[in-house]
Amino acid sequence: MKSVAVLYATREGQTLRIAEHIAARLRTHGFPVDVLAVARNLSETLDLTRYGATVVAASVHIGKHEREMVEFVKKHRAALERVPSTFLSVSLSEAGAEDAGATPERRERASANVHAVTDAFLRETGWKPMRVQPVAGALLYRQYGAIVRLVMRFIARKVGATTDTSRDHEYTDWQALDRLADEFASLVAKEESAG
Repeated sequence: MKSVAVLYATREGQTLRIAEHIAARLRTHGFPVDVLAVARNLSETLDLTRYGATVVAASVHIGKHEREMVEFVKKHRAALERVPSTFLSVSLSEAGAEDAGATPERRERASANVHAVTDAFLRETGWKPMRVQPVAGALLYRQYGAIVRLVMRFIARKVGATTDTSRDHEYTDWQALDRLADEFASLVAKEESAG
């Protein structure tokens, strides 16, 4: 089996946790997996042709995906499109879209925001992944500095998330990520057997 590259860009670390979770699940299907941060000058040295599939995970902050991921995908778009690929867009807005306790209007607004941000990323990069999956992130209030905590509290209020800054709040659906990784593993195995 060819290796899978799980590429990520994160600020507070939740997207790294998501990338590692996906990698661990893919390994249970027998795939060798490399988890790689695009922020470490990876764009210049990475040879994507050694991989048979890619998962790209990027967090959203203030309505935009991480700049280093945008630049990475622009530079490596052709290589990413030659193999099965999935894009994971990690955001607090997705947490709002998934919140069963929110009003339908609030969930719809959050979902529209998720799609707008993801569509902007795909337009800017020109990339056409096989699958795009929004993923709910986390509010890591205890890790933020005072200014970031204030900004994140404002954003949380806007999308209907908790403003309780006394603790961290995780919204990622780990079981949904397992299902996604299982489906992706099946797709990659079919591609390899057909090729």
